[in-house]
Amino acid sequence: MLGNYKRSLGALLALLMLCISSGSCQNESQSEQPAVEQSPEVTADSGTIAAGRWNLRYRVEGTGTPALVIGSSLYYPRAFSPELRSHLKMAFVDHRGFAPAIPGPFDPPTDFDLDVLIDDIERARTELGWGRVVAIGHSGHSFMALEYAKKYPDSVSHVVMIGIGPDISPAALEATERNWEETASAERKALLEESLKRHPDSELESLSESEAFILDYVRRGPRIWYDPAFDSSPLWEGMDVNTQMFDYVWGNLFRNIDITQGLEELDRPVFLALGRFDYLVPPPEAWEPLRPHFKDLTVQVFEKSGHTPQLEQPSEFDAALLDWIHSRE
Repeated sequence: MLGNYKRSLGALLALLMLCISSGSCQNESQSEQPAVEQSPEVTADSGTIAAGRWNLRYRVEGTGTPALVIGSSLYYPRAFSPELRSHLKMAFVDHRGFAPAIPGPFDPPTDFDLDVLIDDIERARTELGWGRVVAIGHSGHSFMALEYAKKYPDSVSHVVMIGIGPDISPAALEATERNWEETASAERKALLEESLKRHPDSELESLSESEAFILDYVRRGPRIWYDPAFDSSPLWEGMDVNTQMFDYVWGNLFRNIDITQGLEELDRPVFLALGRFDYLVPPPEAWEPLRPHFKDLTVQVFEKSGHTPQLEQPSEFDAALLDWIHSRE
């Protein structure tokens, strides 16, 4: 079981660049833990959207500009601030990697093709009865948000990409690992080593593939969070992972993706949010060669964030995002 699991998580962390950005980790142990928000039940509209064998769950919260957050209806409401809901009407929608499905074998090239996943996003927007949306993707979901805007430009007003590199080529993975080795503090590296010893592979062997996937992500927190001691377990509560989907999409489709394809026709503005201490993706300068391909790209680096600046620096993230949206209305 763990062998299959490792292939799936390896695919995920290839996109997330398990194996980043420059900067020391001075005073990291004194940083405040980001608050994991539980969204009030009374303010949410929730339901499911049928997509073949899958029931894509959604959760709508807030008022204001419509924004569709791609990925999970459980994880992402916990990762964005309550204050942002005062300005954005946010729909958090599952993709097939996190959604319940009718049991049975999967055919990844058919069930998890990128066009199929993108069509699911458009199906969700249509069934919600929304017009143009701000398409928001975090980590690998950033690619989904960008490709969605390319395929359905009339459905998108803005694109938001958070915590992602321009590709997951071998060169990008090498650069990510080199940055970890050269710039991560001794404290951060020691905390990672301790975490891996505390939750060894033998523990993962006893878990389901989904449980092992999540635990491996959690135990690698020093590579993911500005505060290297942050425990992300609450973010994953109630989650179930379709590791076949991640294995195929992250390990095949995203590994070979070339996001420059079609950018010459994309006239929607793109906001790219990066964390200075994100050791899962290449450093921010990796985006410089791609800037000329975008008609309107804004890059914002958050100096006290890792892979998830919307949770780690919510006030700064919210202000930067909302200012950018308003400046391009």
